[in-house]
Amino acid sequence: MKDSRKKHGEHGEEWQLQEAKNRLSQVVESALRKGPQTITLRGKPTAVVVSFEEFKMLTRPQTSLVQFFQESPLRGVELDVTRSSEPSREVEL
Repeated sequence: MKDSRKKHGEHGEEWQLQEAKNRLSQVVESALRKGPQTITLRGKPTAVVVSFEEFKMLTRPQTSLVQFFQESPLRGVELDVTRSSEPSREVEL
């Protein structure tokens, strides 16, 4: 079988979809050892396989929730957070 992988710069190796399906364990192992593995469909980059550790790092919030609110342009805006004293509406079930 012809090896259709090729280097793809900083994104590790590039795999054609059919080959990635046939050699999934190798794609995953390469993602663990060498970094992200690009999967192409009809010659165009379509998906990337990354290790779970790298995924967690990429999806981790860049700031804490407290910092997010502190840096909000709405900081200092007065909000009315009092509860209405009106009785609740009746809902037919």
